[in-house]
Amino acid sequence: VGQLVGGVSRRMWVMTFHSACVRILRREADKVGMRSTFSIYDAADSQRLMSMVLRDMDLDPKRYNPRSFSHQVSNLKNELVDEETFASRTGEASPHQEQVLAEAYSMYQRRLRQANAMDFDDLIMTTVHMFQAFPDVAEHYRRRFRHVMVDEYQDTNRVQNELVVMLGKEHRNVCVVGDGDQCLLPGTLVD
Repeated sequence: VGQLVGGVSRRMWVMTFHSACVRILRREADKVGMRSTFSIYDAADSQRLMSMVLRDMDLDPKRYNPRSFSHQVSNLKNELVDEETFASRTGEASPHQEQVLAEAYSMYQRRLRQANAMDFDDLIMTTVHMFQAFPDVAEHYRRRFRHVMVDEYQDTNRVQNELVVMLGKEHRNVCVVGDGDQCLLPGTLVD
């Protein structure tokens, strides 16, 4: 990029959603109750932690598969549903499996926080939630990014789309490039 556009590239952020969110969260860690030195759990770390959570809940791993629980938690995070929201939606009338998932999700997040860690899915969800809770922080980054471009837009999910919408609000200079024939979320575009 530097060779194409010159010195201005030093002010540009050319990176993935996750990398950009890590940079933002390290600068704003105190806003989300973390230290800037937080660890990032990969898929194996996350599944290992979920296995410990389910074991501590005295659940049979054959009946309550840690991989399945990790996948369900990941899906919730990609839909911007944190553990408190999911727990509040899950009551005594909910199916037993949902009640167990709500308890496991809450315990999993508590353990991550105790370890000053986030999993990969937390990075974008936490950034979006922080922007919602702290409009001044969101405004700072909206001013910082006068132009937002997203490549391979057909692969974005709800939480990534929300981040693009939030960052692009100020200047409305958003460009997305994608292949509609490969779209994961048909009909979902930046609003």
